[in-house]
Amino acid sequence: MAEGQAFTIVAEELERATNLDRLQARGTLRIALKAAGLNPKQLRMKELRGVIERLLPGELLVRGIDDTEAVVARLLAVLPRNDDPIEDESPLAVFRRLGSRT
Repeated sequence: MAEGQAFTIVAEELERATNLDRLQARGTLRIALKAAGLNPKQLRMKELRGVIERLLPGELLVRGIDDTEAVVARLLAVLPRNDDPIEDESPLAVFRRLGSRT
């Protein structure tokens, strides 16, 4: 399963910021995104920031991570500040965007 660039950046930073291994960090982030009804491949920065701020702290506490505020701050720091779509550079997505510019 190929996730988007922002998912990967946040998951890698989550792994560095906690005692979670790669699989646990990615799984924890996927669970938080699923709870929000979001697809890791089609995120917007605003959506990802919201998940990190609102849902991820609870998921971290369940996994024994106590300093969730510091972890959240660290994850938010690695994200760009704009609200552009983060990825989905598949041919279908590119043509869809081109078709909407009429």
